[in-house]
Amino acid sequence: MKTIFSILFVLLITTSQAQHSLEKIWESDTTLAIPESVLYDKSAIYVSLIDGAPWDVDGKGEIAKIDKSGKILNATWVTGLNAPKGMGVWDKKLFVADVSEVVVISTATGKIESKIPVEGATGLNDITIDKYGVVYVSDSKLGRVHQIKKGKAELYLSDLKGVNGLKAVDNDLYLLTANDVFKTGADKKLVSVAVTEMGGDGIEPVGNGDFIISCWAGLIYYLDKDGKLTTLLDTREQKRNTADIGYDPAERIVYVPTFFKKSVVAYKLK
Repeated sequence: MKTIFSILFVLLITTSQAQHSLEKIWESDTTLAIPESVLYDKSAIYVSLIDGAPWDVDGKGEIAKIDKSGKILNATWVTGLNAPKGMGVWDKKLFVADVSEVVVISTATGKIESKIPVEGATGLNDITIDKYGVVYVSDSKLGRVHQIKKGKAELYLSDLKGVNGLKAVDNDLYLLTANDVFKTGADKKLVSVAVTEMGGDGIEPVGNGDFIISCWAGLIYYLDKDGKLTTLLDTREQKRNTADIGYDPAERIVYVPTFFKKSVVAYKLK
């Protein structure tokens, strides 16, 4: 009996210590014009394409659509943007961070419906939308987060060095900065959840209080609810970027835009 209990104890410890991993499923064609961000939505997978210099106002930026097998359905679904990055969907509208403004696009038609200017912004980067439809957008250059309500932007947080990735979860807002992963609530008090080796780019919840975090240079982490970071992917030596990730929670698939490699790679989260 003692032996059986010992075996069960070992199995329990082994299971609890089992590390998560990423298993590559597919990679799209390498023809996407500098993919910066992927947004998974039940009706579509959107990819923002800079197609130029990272912060230039040049009218070259686009939004592409791909399917769940990586096939590029429309590489120029939306055109005429500048350097589009993070995206969010709310009420059949796609919100896109585009240098100094947030562009609002109809998901039904791909037509630009409006543009919301953000005062003083020159480096809008990521977007998240909370359960009430409030839009949050980061300005990486100025270290700010803006809040958009009823089509108007106002400053929400400031003095956040290198702020990039944002994710609204329940009543909390998670932020990736130059090194810290922060969480904040309605009181706007910042609580450090973890410290990364370099600035984070994308952050997605995967359940049970855990997250997947990407860093542009080629790192993807698993962040558990206790603040422990585990490296899932490191492609820095291959010079393969891992920019602003998307996530399918039902299938546990992580979509990774490779930026200069011009593709999207899908991984199964184990």
